[in-house]
Amino acid sequence: MARKLAKTTRGMPNRVERLGFRLDEETKDLIERAAHLSRRKISDFCVTALTDTARRTIAEHETMVLSDRDRKAFFDALVNPPEPSERLVRALAEHKRRVAT
Repeated sequence: MARKLAKTTRGMPNRVERLGFRLDEETKDLIERAAHLSRRKISDFCVTALTDTARRTIAEHETMVLSDRDRKAFFDALVNPPEPSERLVRALAEHKRRVAT
């Protein structure tokens, strides 16, 4: 995914992309009130809120949380790996046959 960022003299990214959407009046009033209470411009408030939510969403999808039992099984398999199954041995042989090194 390409990103366009132009740098200003102060080192802050210059906003060059637009994102547009429509809101109902109640949601718009809510956002305006929150921006006012935090003493920020509406656009700055929205960009920060969207960015924070986007980062959290990505982290939730890219992070795996294991139970204690699963964590133990994972590390046990790393420390004492099981013997490869016949199916895995065949798959590796087929891979070696097809892929030139």
